[in-house]
Amino acid sequence: MSDQQRFGMDLFWNQASVIVERVLQSQKDVIARAAEIFASSITQGGVIHAYGTGHSRAFAMELAGRAGGLVPVNRMDLEDLALKAGWPHEVVVHPDIERDPEAGKQLLSCYRIEPHDAFIFCSNSGVNVAMVEVARQVKEKGYPLVVVTSMQHTQRVSSRHPSGKKLYEFADVVIDNHGPFGDALLELPGGGTACAVSSITGVLIAQMITAETIGLLLERGEEVPVYISANVPGGIERNLEIVRRYEGRIRPV
Repeated sequence: MSDQQRFGMDLFWNQASVIVERVLQSQKDVIARAAEIFASSITQGGVIHAYGTGHSRAFAMELAGRAGGLVPVNRMDLEDLALKAGWPHEVVVHPDIERDPEAGKQLLSCYRIEPHDAFIFCSNSGVNVAMVEVARQVKEKGYPLVVVTSMQHTQRVSSRHPSGKKLYEFADVVIDNHGPFGDALLELPGGGTACAVSSITGVLIAQMITAETIGLLLERGEEVPVYISANVPGGIERNLEIVRRYEGRIRPV
């Protein structure tokens, strides 16, 4: 941390904006490739399955079930093991669920997955066993997989999966969020770091993918199935009309 700049919001923005610009300049090509996968999937009637654990759940929520977002996006969540696979609720909400191999083995069975579907997974470290196991199954079944991760972080840690592989090693497309090791950005005077940045770059990446996917659909003359805010007149009715096309395949909103 510079001696000339106090620890606070200006320092955070100065450093975070450098990472945001780095994502903009370096990840456009891979984001375009991800959008191509998703546009092709949607054109063929497919659904995009978005999955994140821990704070990366926010990435999946940014893609699924929100105003301005694409309707055929299903948010996967480990808590669905309680709703759809009979797991005890106290087990699926415990942080250790991310390290449970059985959770990874059973999660896909909670969803209706069809031949033209695609997947996008987000994990800063990309090493927890449940996440890696689901990715392994996705690729074993032959589905396209996009991964958002911090390459700086994941390349400095060991996988917890029995295969020894990390999330990005199963991906067809890898998008680097350029987060630092440990995610926290600002150095503290007494040691350690604070103020995470992956949430910011995650939102940026999610909305860039959404925009590029929509752009491709428009270029192909396809309908763009997008949510309207439920808080504008007619929004609820319009959303219900589109959601019915994907009934049983996406999480209700």
